[in-house]
Amino acid sequence: MKIRKKAVAIVSLALVAAMLFSACGSGSTSSGPQVQSTGTSTEAKSKDNDLVIAMSESVLTLDPHNLTSTMSISANRTMYENLLTFDKDMKNIVPQLAKSYEVSKDGLVYTFHLQTGVKFTDGTDFNSEAVKVNIERCMDKKNNLKSFRYFTKVKEVKCPDANTVEITLKEPYSVFVNKLTNFGIISPKAIKEGVTLNSKAVGTGPFKLKEWDQADHLIVTRNENYWGEKPGVDSITFKVVPEAGSRIAMLQTGEADMIYPIPPEQIKSIDGTKDIKVESVPSNIVDYVTLNMSHKPFDNIKVRQAMNYAIDKDAFIKAVYGGYGDHATSPIASTTQYYSKQEEYAFNIQKAKDLLKEAGYPDGFKTTIWADNTSDSVKGMQFINQQLAQIGITAEVVPMEGATLNAKINEAQNAAESKIDMWFVNWSPSSGDADGAMRGLFYSKMIPPANANTAYYNNPTVDKLLDQGLSETSPEKLASIYAEAQKTIWNDAPWLFLGQRVVQYGIKNYVSNVYMMADGSINCAQATLAH
Repeated sequence: MKIRKKAVAIVSLALVAAMLFSACGSGSTSSGPQVQSTGTSTEAKSKDNDLVIAMSESVLTLDPHNLTSTMSISANRTMYENLLTFDKDMKNIVPQLAKSYEVSKDGLVYTFHLQTGVKFTDGTDFNSEAVKVNIERCMDKKNNLKSFRYFTKVKEVKCPDANTVEITLKEPYSVFVNKLTNFGIISPKAIKEGVTLNSKAVGTGPFKLKEWDQADHLIVTRNENYWGEKPGVDSITFKVVPEAGSRIAMLQTGEADMIYPIPPEQIKSIDGTKDIKVESVPSNIVDYVTLNMSHKPFDNIKVRQAMNYAIDKDAFIKAVYGGYGDHATSPIASTTQYYSKQEEYAFNIQKAKDLLKEAGYPDGFKTTIWADNTSDSVKGMQFINQQLAQIGITAEVVPMEGATLNAKINEAQNAAESKIDMWFVNWSPSSGDADGAMRGLFYSKMIPPANANTAYYNNPTVDKLLDQGLSETSPEKLASIYAEAQKTIWNDAPWLFLGQRVVQYGIKNYVSNVYMMADGSINCAQATLAH
């Protein structure tokens, strides 16, 4: 079979070039004031060699095949590695556990050449059989893993030798390499022995798990047997701090070396002070509210559209983002592959009232809105409730601890069992592609607990378009397919489309090689501290 060979660092045009073009051309998404970091001290020193990151959300799982949050991804990537990964700007796919790969001309056979001399933290060798075991774990429906969807098109996996793995697909899969950037490889021994991977980690990464208290912290320590360049810090602590003021105080006192997110209203007051600098990164993160279409009155499209018209997006950007961000103009971010801008639901209270009246709710109704209990999420829910009150809708604000919220959403096995009405949340495709930005949220089979379609949205047209996108390789045709999908979803209004944020974080000047990615995850695998 004739094959085309390519270096991993330069990704095939047919697969992701459009993503790279989109990301390169997007620029900053901030419509608010630009952050100019003035922290330039070269004398700042850390009191120790232990990195502490204070973050608003809990790590939900340690299983790299079952990740749903960027904070879980951040922690996992210190302990697990993928065949491929993204560079700092998420513009190129680069090597990690694979040195290079080849794709057959028909797009069906992917051959990966693996790094050598790599071991898992349990002493097991990393090789082609380990990759095969991990893929088979995800393909087994009984395991009910989120990564199952990455491998539905896999026909077979072969291991020609210890350092080569050959994956054959049933049909072309345009974003396959993108998905592999979010597929951590677990020790095959741990898988076969039934290790509880939700709470234990056995990877090849530069760190290994020390302890995890889900509600409070996760600590990893340096893997002294790491195959690559060893990190400069002894340990990393991911500290759960939901209250924004407490995170700021920790950064100012040196109790934390980095915090995320940072309250926009605090940026000017702390940037450049006490060895602190504030960094901003254009993101692919979209904030929204899901509307459970299996519940009345959200089954009525006029109600959903009325609610969209009732939200002042400028006020949202100012109140929740502190002016740093843009309106959402599609179900996906403008920095995401194959983004297509839609006509906004412009703020119009009278139009919203008229639509509610036509839907049979002239006096509005009562409902509930869920979110995690972070300061930003509570602020967002309160803002949405205030906006909807203008058209007679009362949305009771219900904040929950992250793990509790996740459990309540996923306890429903079908739409009839779902208790959620509205969910204020955000999403970013860590795989960088349009399918990753839409499938888990809008595909009919991705309702909880399979994934995050908490709108219980079911449109056969959208399902068909998303499936077509996976097997198409022409960038022009993919642009058309995903544009139609975005337009259909936008018009159906299964969400309140709110905003696209800028990733902003506070960090000490003495910290190096720690940064935020466009998807809101933290890269700290090669962290160093001046001390």
